Amino acid sequence: MGDWYSIGVALGVGVALGALFAGMLSATPLGRLAAVVLAGVAGGLAGVLIDDTAELVAGALAGLAGGAAAVVVVAGALRRGGTRAGLALIVAGAAIVLAALAFIPVVGYLEAVALPALAARLRRTQADRYAGLRSLARD
Repeated sequence: MGDWYSIGVALGVGVALGALFAGMLSATPLGRLAAVVLAGVAGGLAGVLIDDTAELVAGALAGLAGGAAAVVVVAGALRRGGTRAGLALIVAGAAIVLAALAFIPVVGYLEAVALPALAARLRRTQADRYAGLRSLARD
């Protein structure tokens, strides 16, 4: 196929690894930082396994971007009451699907753009606190 295909696979696998690490480690602020860093390293290693330098760079950058984006989503879900184990399983399943989809031509590129865009949109639209039923309580 060519370099464009292997770079796309490296991008998609890097995003998937970022989501996987974010799902496993995003319970604490230090875990979120570790998830992003480990995702970048793992994405770079995946890029090396796929081919050469271009894939290494693509995988590392996609791992960083995917990890940072997934941390936003996972931290928001945890803040809203999601359980750590349940959320980790759901995100791990999504990461497997993302990695499998990366082998479809061009989809890896789309993943590398779509997940950070989704996270940016979620970050803009989420409220700081949810008032819940307290807003209906009588004084």
